[in-house]
Amino acid sequence: MKDFATRTAALAAALLPAVAHTAAASDDRPARRPNILVMMTDDHTTQGVSAYGHRLMHTPNLDRIANEGIRLDRAYVANAISGPSRACILTGKYSHMNGFTDNSRTFDGSQQTFPKVLHDAGYQTAMIGKWHLNSEPQGFDSYSILVGQGEYYQPQFYENGDTIVEPGYVTDIITDKAIDFLDKRDKDRPFAMLYYHKAPHRNWMPAQRHLGLYSDSTFAEPANLLDDYSGRGSAARGQEMEIGRDMWPEWDLKLMTPEDLAKDYHLDKMADANKEDVSRANDWRASVMQYQAMYNRMTPEEKARWDAAYAPRIAEWQSVKHQSQDSITRWKYQQYMRDYSAVIRGVDENVGRMLQYLDSIGELDNTIIVYTSDQGFFLGEHGWFDKRFMYEECQRTPMMIRYPAAIPAGTTSDALAMNIDLAPTFIDMAGIEVPADIQGLSLKPVITSGGKTPDDWRTGVYYHYYEYPSWHSVKRHYGIRTSDYKLIHFYNDVDEWELYDMRRDPQEMHNVYDDPAYAAVREQMHEALRKLQQEVGDTDPDEREFEFFQGADKL
Repeated sequence: MKDFATRTAALAAALLPAVAHTAAASDDRPARRPNILVMMTDDHTTQGVSAYGHRLMHTPNLDRIANEGIRLDRAYVANAISGPSRACILTGKYSHMNGFTDNSRTFDGSQQTFPKVLHDAGYQTAMIGKWHLNSEPQGFDSYSILVGQGEYYQPQFYENGDTIVEPGYVTDIITDKAIDFLDKRDKDRPFAMLYYHKAPHRNWMPAQRHLGLYSDSTFAEPANLLDDYSGRGSAARGQEMEIGRDMWPEWDLKLMTPEDLAKDYHLDKMADANKEDVSRANDWRASVMQYQAMYNRMTPEEKARWDAAYAPRIAEWQSVKHQSQDSITRWKYQQYMRDYSAVIRGVDENVGRMLQYLDSIGELDNTIIVYTSDQGFFLGEHGWFDKRFMYEECQRTPMMIRYPAAIPAGTTSDALAMNIDLAPTFIDMAGIEVPADIQGLSLKPVITSGGKTPDDWRTGVYYHYYEYPSWHSVKRHYGIRTSDYKLIHFYNDVDEWELYDMRRDPQEMHNVYDDPAYAAVREQMHEALRKLQQEVGDTDPDEREFEFFQGADKL
């Protein structure tokens, strides 16, 4: 694999003659169905996309998709965790219908998916990047998927039956593979490609060219970074995803010297005084050994640059760790944001490279391009990282669509959209009848009308999260989000309800479920939830029993 600068320069050098050639040939090309390119990242969020009006980081290439197409401002996921969200997108169905409720499941690849529907209609299909469904992809002419969560450096891929290791940085490599598929495709048939990145998933390891990129940057803190969770229930207080308390110093913050990284930790004795000490020792060893494993995937030259980039942080930590807990949280937040932003820079560059490539072969404007994430993510809001909750930062996901033949440029929409809507949208836009069992709604009438909400559009989105007890200890819950309110029920080992007025309290700081002033709203929301559960077929959510495999690869 070439390095990023070589790849980009080669593509730029080829751009002008390729565009001239395709433009000259375009008049003779028969009209055909649009190509479909789904760009998805893992754990990206609207707060990390400048097109959504946030100033945390600049994403010019992602913004281009929105500026030249439509930005959906109320796009939500059905289940805010990686594998289940991917299954929802593939099938156009909720988790309880497609069977993939949590990351320990195995996706039933024999069921209907939108790539299969498109393939049967003549599309060439490919799956490149992060799959994370614990099964072999079906319905694709070609696939090259990361093994498990994937690694940032020298990643392993399962490629059409073989496991291989590719040298380089994962975001660049996935783009290389996607472009390679497009180079070799049958030019007389439309393509549908899932171009799925690992980034910016934990533990946020930047490319070599981006090491230290934001070391001198100070990121604005969210107003509720030091949230004390007062006025909410046990779920908010009992989670294990706080930046100050639950981020692992070694794995998440890279606070290990080269000397420490060279040690053998397999034989270290764990604390055994009590259960709490054992748990703490287990967390420490997991943090150390996982970081060590990722670090050791680098070449000696990469390690040297990495060590130099993180040495100032490690030195600074020696004084910070003795400060107050609030000061530690604030410091960790800055390190988190520096790494997260650097990883996003790699994503944005590669999205730009893909757009440039499509332009060079004359397919940019004939391709429906979607950018989204498997869900949103907390960037310090409520003091958290990760996702899982039905709260806005992770239930909401970025969703931008470019297709100049049908989508007016620079439009936005407040229509309540969902990730299960993507499957019927692609099928519909390809001119194929949408299968009746798909639960999502085609977004075609929204995106082709300048963002207008149809009169018969949904008035609420349904959510159900199942993965508890498990990583980050977010309790099982389900609920409904309308334009103005959100109702959540936490269940299983608790029975607690939360109601939020999203107009007055968009940060979801004040649960008004027991507020007499909201009694009528509470009743209306309960009725809306009951009707929506009937509609989607999740009529007995509290009684479902799910067993979780705690050893599953969920980090």
